[in-house]
Amino acid sequence: MSPPKQGRGGRRSSSGSGGGRSGGGGRGGPKGPPRGRSKPGSRGADRSGARVGAPSARPPRAGAKAKSDRGLGGEQVEGRQSVRELLLAGRRKALEVVFSSGLDDAPILDDIIDLADENKVPMREISRGKFDALTRTESSQGVLAMAQPVPEHDLDDLARAVDPVTGQNPFLLLVDGVTDPGNLGALLRSAECAGVTGVILPKHRAVHLSPTVTKAAAGAIEHLPMGLVAGLPAAITRLRELGVWVVGLDGAADDSLFDLNLATEPVALVMGSEGKGLSRLVAQRCDSVVSIPLRGALGSLNVSAAGTLACYEVARRRR
Repeated sequence: MSPPKQGRGGRRSSSGSGGGRSGGGGRGGPKGPPRGRSKPGSRGADRSGARVGAPSARPPRAGAKAKSDRGLGGEQVEGRQSVRELLLAGRRKALEVVFSSGLDDAPILDDIIDLADENKVPMREISRGKFDALTRTESSQGVLAMAQPVPEHDLDDLARAVDPVTGQNPFLLLVDGVTDPGNLGALLRSAECAGVTGVILPKHRAVHLSPTVTKAAAGAIEHLPMGLVAGLPAAITRLRELGVWVVGLDGAADDSLFDLNLATEPVALVMGSEGKGLSRLVAQRCDSVVSIPLRGALGSLNVSAAGTLACYEVARRRR
């Protein structure tokens, strides 16, 4: 693959550009790398000796077992905000950043290029057709990254982790069989913003961190410690043994979320799946099961909307 033209789509050099990582600061759009930097599309070896331009972002063959089936996943990150947070957080190693050709100027692309360069992450630019063949989401915004899988955390560690700055006890989110990747991604984004300190997902019958989830989460997976368990009922039993108060959210419950009494104790909020809600065994093992009172004609909320409301209500009562 031949190197891309300097200043893809009319981008300026970022040499001497100011501003922080907020995407502002009057910086130019997604320009080519400044002098002295490796070009995203150049062949050969980068500073780390890795081969730049290798097709590492190629989707798995049809019928092949995806790596995410064996763990949390998250190896393919799509979308500008998600890729930027991957590079900013530095919790896992980014292997490559791939750009589509012909992108319009945008400060966030400027940030991505600078962050990738600072972290010695290989970059390359490919044609729009080749880029679209690599993507697995509807709107990748012309940027994707390949990375190591999201690290898994042990349930006991998540249940015992006290915030070193605030001294606040754990606030965990357990997701009982959510299968829609857009719902899970939106739920993770809200959870991170509400101050959830850890997320637990079941290994089976639930979506993990697919490219669609990472795109919808908008970078939240880079900041949320996460773990997998064989079954949520056993995990809830273990959390209660560790002194965590477990609250299930289910539309059929008689008690209201807004009457929940919480103080400073460790707490775990359990969200049910789309349509079915909490499974019977999960509901039986919770310390309390509550619902969100509905005032309209519809009988339920989307799971991500319900989760957002519940996360913030728990966070409000724990202040």
